[in-house]
Amino acid sequence: MPITKNALIRYQCLDRCFRNPGKRYYIEDLLEECNKALWELNPDSNGIRKRQLYDDITFMTSPEGWSAPIERVRDSRRTYFRYEDQNFSINNQPLNELEAEQLKSAISILDRFKGLPQFKWINQLLPKLDQAFNISNDSEGIISFDNNEYLKGIEFIGPLFNAILYKKLLEINYKSFKNPEPVEIIFSPYHLKEYNNRWFVYGKNNDFDGLINLALDRIEEIKELKGPYEFANVNFEEYFEDVIGVSIFPDQKPIKIGLRVDQSLWPYIQTKPLHGSQKTKEKGKDFTIISIEVVPNFELESIVLQFGEKIEVLEPESFRNQIKNRIIATSKKYL
Repeated sequence: MPITKNALIRYQCLDRCFRNPGKRYYIEDLLEECNKALWELNPDSNGIRKRQLYDDITFMTSPEGWSAPIERVRDSRRTYFRYEDQNFSINNQPLNELEAEQLKSAISILDRFKGLPQFKWINQLLPKLDQAFNISNDSEGIISFDNNEYLKGIEFIGPLFNAILYKKLLEINYKSFKNPEPVEIIFSPYHLKEYNNRWFVYGKNNDFDGLINLALDRIEEIKELKGPYEFANVNFEEYFEDVIGVSIFPDQKPIKIGLRVDQSLWPYIQTKPLHGSQKTKEKGKDFTIISIEVVPNFELESIVLQFGEKIEVLEPESFRNQIKNRIIATSKKYL
């Protein structure tokens, strides 16, 4: 089972407590320290209870964990916890079998990025990981991803990633499809997103109030500037929650869209939902009616249209008419 971020924080906290010879940590003290560490990371965290704490201690002492020499010392009617060997630390232990397998899997995924120019650092990283942990990745072709390494603009992923990471202001020479002449955009980048094998960067430009997105295949040049980076507090998980794709209209609210799906298509829609809000409303012999709650955009229209006659928009009328008009316009080209 993979070690989650919260679990790792708890293990590190317990490790510090068990290594501290100057204080006796009873179970209540350990619980308080772990929850304090979790709340520092996330003030909205619910913390953990004693049962989880005992499970954590059991895992740390197991071979799957670190075989930690944790001893329970009786103190009158109470018990405190410490390392029997005060020089022990989970940070000084070699990788266990589970961690080695997890790292090997991660290396095999990283390996597929080696040839891309923006990930040249992986070429140096992989041999170092192999040498440090003696994990040879002998597997060939176990996993593949839908990727176009010749896509225009992917060379900017690395510079944009670093600019986001280190909060750098950029000057971007950008040539949109609507404007034949490139324009200079002063840009504070916040987030990279891939959709349908195309990359986009979201950020702030002083000429606009809200966020804008730029397609990487329309970028001609990127320069780093000395000016102040404009910070923004944006949760991009929430930002994309109500849309499919990358086209976002801040003033629009999500609406409920009803769709009738032919039975032959339903297994594909059922196992790969159109959106996280997808709900089944009615099942018939030859169809299933579903609903999703999203902001209508071009990407949603494209998804509906790609299924052709096997999917029908039932509501709202405005979106149904939009799809209808596009189908009519398309059909005229074949008449």
